[in-house]
Amino acid sequence: MVQAKAWILARHFDGFPKDSDFQLKEEELPEPKDGEVLLEAVFLSVDPYMRPFSRVRMKEGDVMIGTQVAKVIQSKNPTFHLGSHVVSRSGWRSHSLSDGSDLIPIMSEWPQDLPLSLALGTVGMPGLTALYGIEEVLGLQAGETLLVNAAAGAVGSVVGQIAKIKGCKVVGSAGSDAKVAFLKELGFDQVFNYKTVSSLEEALRSASPEGYDCFFENVGGPFSTVALQQMKDLGRIAVCGSISTYNDANPQTGPYPQMTMIMKQLKMEGFMQSRWADKHPESLKRLMGWVKEGKLQWREHVTKGFANMPAAFMGLLKGDNTGKAIVAV
Repeated sequence: MVQAKAWILARHFDGFPKDSDFQLKEEELPEPKDGEVLLEAVFLSVDPYMRPFSRVRMKEGDVMIGTQVAKVIQSKNPTFHLGSHVVSRSGWRSHSLSDGSDLIPIMSEWPQDLPLSLALGTVGMPGLTALYGIEEVLGLQAGETLLVNAAAGAVGSVVGQIAKIKGCKVVGSAGSDAKVAFLKELGFDQVFNYKTVSSLEEALRSASPEGYDCFFENVGGPFSTVALQQMKDLGRIAVCGSISTYNDANPQTGPYPQMTMIMKQLKMEGFMQSRWADKHPESLKRLMGWVKEGKLQWREHVTKGFANMPAAFMGLLKGDNTGKAIVAV
């Protein structure tokens, strides 16, 4: 028997999450059956999607959704050897049982000098999201100008770097001067702190007077309204997130983008990386290749301790993180 811990959604979030919305529960897990493995969490991910998805994919009393890098501590499945590591979608759990069908082995050629937590970030779901948004949705071409907001986050920071690899001009916005400095280190051409500029419209126009061919949207709300006015004719927008609206108790309304989209003949498409799951193995190898070549830099915001999962999640929603938010057990 293993004493396992799990964070439960005690009640659906009403506005910004609160400590009382979460509950820590303990349970005893039995020995794995034939074909099963027992996993111990090593790194857990906290991501913005958990806020809106908790409403539509969870009921009160469910274990919080999410992925983790876990170690196989018992195995009765020949595919997963004792001591090996996997990416698991088992949620906010310290230990879990799996039949292996939902597990992704860490790639065998993982460099020893890179933390396995990158499998939850740059060489994981956020990296895949950035890659597919750029290639599959936007079709970004060399010489084009890309705008990305929430640019210092797990997805945005990879978006900008891949765009530079492809020979594009990249403009990013972030919410602190420290994040702006980080993005400049990554090679972004123009970066601004949206919280301190006197006019978002002027900041966008100054960063790229000729406008924007592509916009990688992570924020939504008023930022999106202003940014659409700066798009070039026939511009493309990949809608990845809308973090500025996730905690609204009352949904935001208007202004509405239809006339702008018609007059500029814009293409806007929402997406999730799971649409291209068949490409994941090769895409992860490409991302890892860029990391090993030094073309993709990474940064993590690490919170220590499984007990601090809710605090790490709420900190993420407040913008405390630069790069990927990770909880290390």
